[in-house]
Amino acid sequence: MAKLMSVHHLALTVTDVDRSVPWYVRVLDLEEVTRREEPDTGLRKVVLRSAGDEFSVVLVQHADTGRRGFDERRTGLDHVAFRVQSTEELTEWECRLAEFGVSYLPAAPSRTFEGSKVVVFRDPDGIQLEIWADPEL
Repeated sequence: MAKLMSVHHLALTVTDVDRSVPWYVRVLDLEEVTRREEPDTGLRKVVLRSAGDEFSVVLVQHADTGRRGFDERRTGLDHVAFRVQSTEELTEWECRLAEFGVSYLPAAPSRTFEGSKVVVFRDPDGIQLEIWADPEL
């Protein structure tokens, strides 16, 4: 059987794509590549790509936005971690988050993968995001 190679895209439900898209573009340096809106259902989708075309993030707004806010303790998504090459790049991301006024927890050792470090922050809907650096060998 063929093995899975990587994650192609990640789709996140947001309450307002018009608020979230500029945040993801500005803060995470993603680029909007396509947008789809279905007036009859109220569904709105925006595809964002990473600079190196390594992955896509799809932001989805459903017509029913009266749902409760994000909570990683409920069944479903816990968090999303984006990998960088080094702890120096992790520090660069801390500076970027601070520059854009994003609250974050400074780089700390991971409690999941020994030797890794992680910066934790949240998007406009409270979805937990991380910038991750594996141990340098």
